[in-house]
Amino acid sequence: MKKSIIVVGVQWGDEGKGKVVDLLSEKADYVVRSQGGNNAGHTIIVDNVEYKFHLVPSGALYPNVKCLITGGTVIDLAVLAQEIMQLEKNAVNLKGRLKLSSLAHIIMPYHKILDKLYEKSKGDLAIGTTGKGIGPCYSDKALRIGFQIGDLLDKEFFKKKLDIVLASKNSEIKNIYNESEMQAELILKELYESFDLVKEFVSHDVESDLANALDLEKKVLFEGAHGTFLDSTYGTYPYVTSSSTISAGVCSGAGIGPTKIGHVLGVVKAYTTRVGNGPLPSALSTEDLLHFMDNISAREVGTTTGRNRRLAWFDVPMVKKAIQLNGVSSLALMKLDILDMVPVIKICTGYTFKGERIDALPSLASDWEHLEPIYEFFPGWQQTTSHVKSREDLPTHAKNYLKRLEELCGCPISLISFGPERDKTIVLHPFMD
Repeated sequence: MKKSIIVVGVQWGDEGKGKVVDLLSEKADYVVRSQGGNNAGHTIIVDNVEYKFHLVPSGALYPNVKCLITGGTVIDLAVLAQEIMQLEKNAVNLKGRLKLSSLAHIIMPYHKILDKLYEKSKGDLAIGTTGKGIGPCYSDKALRIGFQIGDLLDKEFFKKKLDIVLASKNSEIKNIYNESEMQAELILKELYESFDLVKEFVSHDVESDLANALDLEKKVLFEGAHGTFLDSTYGTYPYVTSSSTISAGVCSGAGIGPTKIGHVLGVVKAYTTRVGNGPLPSALSTEDLLHFMDNISAREVGTTTGRNRRLAWFDVPMVKKAIQLNGVSSLALMKLDILDMVPVIKICTGYTFKGERIDALPSLASDWEHLEPIYEFFPGWQQTTSHVKSREDLPTHAKNYLKRLEELCGCPISLISFGPERDKTIVLHPFMD
């Protein structure tokens, strides 16, 4: 039996993947981050200490776990250096445990500038990007003018290539956006200052180490970033991120084949949220919001952006599509406690589109704006779940709610979370055993 697990978000990100990865990392030998950049974030609370992860795999909190960042990622070296230093301040030692692939691409300073300029130029069509330079970095990768981590090891080659690429970038920055040109010397100084802080973690053997670990049937946990509907192909385009966020994208970014995976765990909230612009068909109405926690109390403020997430009811057609796209084996249902005091809970089971009922997502993301949700209504349990130790201990209405979600989604729930702390979790599947 394969012991490798992909943890993937099945909504718009922010589902609680960080906590799930942290819980499963206790039994893991390796934790792998293989796509996206520091536009994703996980928050984990251990012994009342809050840890924020953006690039380092969140399995780092377990001293025996090896952490790999593979070639499919894009790296802001300054952010990575700061994250490593912050973890070390909190007594998390990464030396000899963290490896960064030399194939990963570098987010250059001009990527962040252009990201913000592109977004501003879109006006009303702005997508709500984080401005971290992720999209321009992946664009340059596709255009074959990007820089890999390994390129920094040859300073002469790096400078020669930078001079060529920067001439084009400066032309765009100056002539199209009327902004100041960037200086190659300052870029090189900034990059190498950060690179010197992380150089000891850079390796040419990351993907080979991972392949060997899988061949030896080590317990490998793949930490997906973002959520299914931020996928650059299958998400609500153009309101998406710039990488593939589904399980196949995780495999591609890690340099492994899908036959190496034993279980795909889809992480889903007991309701729905999203950050930034784009459609949200089952959004809470003004009246619904009166009975819901505020964003701070509900822990619905973005780890990376600090922006309030938009709130919505559980969307069954969306989750069913994500289960299909990812080959999800089971679901981890998160943040059940946020619904504890809601008097009436809704489940979106389908939509009306142009006057007709549809039970699946439309083929064009632009059609999402015209969806009207169809709901089933459930009585809330209106009591705390903070004390429960098993699924049987949950309030009757909470158990009924979970059972109905399983029926509608056609997928079992294997983990239930009702708080940010590790012990606020019910694990129903023998992961990695």
